[in-house]
Amino acid sequence: MRDAFSNALVAAAKKDPKVLLLTGDHGYALFDPFRKACPDQYINCGIAEQNMVGVAAGLAKAGFKPVVYGLAAFVPIRVLEQIKIDVCYENLPVTFIGDGAGVVYAQLGTSHQSTEDIAALRGVPQISIYSPGDRFELTACAEHIVRNPGPAYMRMGKADLGDVHRGPIEGWSHGDLIPVTNTGAPYLFIGTGSGLKMAQKAADALGNADVVSAPCLKPFPAKSLRELAKGREAIVTFEEHSIYGGLGGVVAETLMGQYLGTFVRVGIQDQFSSLCGNYSFLMESHGLSSEAVERQIREALNASVQLQD
Repeated sequence: MRDAFSNALVAAAKKDPKVLLLTGDHGYALFDPFRKACPDQYINCGIAEQNMVGVAAGLAKAGFKPVVYGLAAFVPIRVLEQIKIDVCYENLPVTFIGDGAGVVYAQLGTSHQSTEDIAALRGVPQISIYSPGDRFELTACAEHIVRNPGPAYMRMGKADLGDVHRGPIEGWSHGDLIPVTNTGAPYLFIGTGSGLKMAQKAADALGNADVVSAPCLKPFPAKSLRELAKGREAIVTFEEHSIYGGLGGVVAETLMGQYLGTFVRVGIQDQFSSLCGNYSFLMESHGLSSEAVERQIREALNASVQLQD
């Protein structure tokens, strides 16, 4: 997925010399192709993320289209005030990329993990929020951002989980959820980012479930969700983000008063990472291993059946 991001960025910069890449002194290997193809459009702002956002805002007001890259723990979390005041208040065409979202940087501890970035930005006016689940969704999101200038944030999680879609996504707009399967099954599993792969695995294990992707969380495709939710016995959301303020929250808000079936939020509970280890270990410690997710959903479905009886 990171390669797809690099390719999309190079293509955008070649097409438009006003596209600039700003980075906080990291991502060098990732941006080797960009620096080779567009050396004059690359700016290393150093380890000074708040200043980098101010620089991007100034460049945007001068007619440029800055792309600000950082770890999701720093962009947007460290620079939330600057995003709000310098960029969103002015409704400037600045795109923020938060790499390593979720618990990807497992060995580095909570300071380098970001499980609250969507929640932090959802309340800020003007900004769009994207969370692609594979390289094809990332390309579609990047193309959509280019076509629709304005403040935007795109989070990238674990990059090597594999594709969900079989090929490029044609004609997508942020007004749609993307069906992976849509057979009218009794359960609807909705994933965003790396949660899409979780949803797919859970559907394979449990059966009776359709899987759809939510690569855009703001503005959220409410009409598309309401149509897909009709007649479902259970809806489950999957995200590598806090269960508060992310996909689970926005789905609950959207369906409030309409949907009365079983609703399950799979994600990070209200806790920090208290342990260090590799990515798989951290996911397991947060109850997000395939086995733990399957167990959580089964328990919720069984509890619903018992209540009905």
